[in-house]
Amino acid sequence: MSKAIAIFNQKGGVGKTTTNINLGASLAAFGKKILMLDIDPQGNTTSGIGISKKNLEYTMYDLLIDSDFDTHEAIIHTAVSNLDLVPANVDLAGAEIELVQISGREKRLRDAIARIRDEYDFIFIDCPPSLGLLTINSLCAVESVLIPIQCEFYALEGVSQLISTIDLVKKSFNPDLEIEGVVLSMFDGRTNLSIQVVQEVKKYFGSKVYSTVIPRNIRLAEAPGFGMAITEYDPKSKGAKAYKKFAKEFLEREGSK
Repeated sequence: MSKAIAIFNQKGGVGKTTTNINLGASLAAFGKKILMLDIDPQGNTTSGIGISKKNLEYTMYDLLIDSDFDTHEAIIHTAVSNLDLVPANVDLAGAEIELVQISGREKRLRDAIARIRDEYDFIFIDCPPSLGLLTINSLCAVESVLIPIQCEFYALEGVSQLISTIDLVKKSFNPDLEIEGVVLSMFDGRTNLSIQVVQEVKKYFGSKVYSTVIPRNIRLAEAPGFGMAITEYDPKSKGAKAYKKFAKEFLEREGSK
């Protein structure tokens, strides 16, 4: 049985795309069949895994706007074995405006991925850092939300709004929506601030926080510039080891549910 998970935080720069690519690639290395959906018009997951945003034949835009579109047409096999992608580019910004006039607009993505769900173990959606129709479509299409939180001063700013958003979508559109878990990123063990943030987040989310923490790591920051997951770019780096550990913990939690 496949599971769809939105990677979402209304704050930008918290590691959503990094987590989407590297958790996906690490799970793929464990033999899981993974599909990443890029639903951010910036297309960072698309370029970050080495797919050019120019001259794409089909993208996430087609999935959302054309109800008869065959989802398979937009799926690209990445250079990482077992890791597929539905790409995005700037065209997606127009979809948000066009969707306003379409009936059942909140559930277009759910319907599009229903056709291919059985072909994957996990589907991850990289959401934009805003609450528009693209994010609502994502939250309506998934069973759960994975929340990356950066180990920096304003980490918990906006978290209550984030929870309110999830509750609102749960109440209005997707009663089965749950919080999958919280992953802490950009951790620097040399600073008291990072340690304090971990403590605060654990106090707020309790057992939903993964014990694996993703460190601040230059190789992780470099990898998207080369269009590669960290597992390919530098598999021996601290970042690669952390995501491998995170993927293992993720699977252990899934197995115990």
